[in-house]
Amino acid sequence: MAQVFHRAANNVAKISIVVAVVLAAAAGFVYTQLARSSYLTGQHVEKQQPVQFSHKHHSGDDGIDCRYCHTAVETSYSAGIPPTQTCMNCHSQIWSDSPYLEPVRASWRENKPIEWERVHDLPEYAYFNHSIHIAKGVGCSTCHGQIDNMPAVWQEHTLQMEWCLQCHREPEKFIRPQSEIYNIQWNDSELSDEQRLQLKADYKIRSQEMLTSCSTCHR
Repeated sequence: MAQVFHRAANNVAKISIVVAVVLAAAAGFVYTQLARSSYLTGQHVEKQQPVQFSHKHHSGDDGIDCRYCHTAVETSYSAGIPPTQTCMNCHSQIWSDSPYLEPVRASWRENKPIEWERVHDLPEYAYFNHSIHIAKGVGCSTCHGQIDNMPAVWQEHTLQMEWCLQCHREPEKFIRPQSEIYNIQWNDSELSDEQRLQLKADYKIRSQEMLTSCSTCHR
């Protein structure tokens, strides 16, 4: 009986297997890089807002405390977007005729909220509570970065699950004293390992098993 396949088919088959494995590995690598890229995560991407609001000016230059605008950050699951009234507390007197602030004045006159573009937008299937993180010693800059140096706010981290799990697996590496929660310039190296473990005990932070349980964040 005549041979169906040429002898070279063996080499072709081997080469095909190698090429398939290489392509699969390359595709996997490309996917992991794309999944972590700013194109999909929005990390470091500035969003245009209806008002040219600068955290660098208000928080960095003027030293306004985060809680003046984000009043619910210590008591609610959401930090909250400040109402127009908060803006007008100052801007009814300061820069009251600036054309940049006309959207704020229009919002005040018409009693319509400013439609801000959300920057940190977690998916609906992920539960996140601001107040519990504040209570357990997680500072603003840990998640939001150097907000006092941002003329326009961008998302400092990917907000992907692997990023959250870094903290939930070893929370002692990311917590600080309550007096430094709103200190954007806080340096993580200011605490020793012993002090971090003591803070973890003082805050009564749950075990790694509890913090990394699916139901903790997916309810």
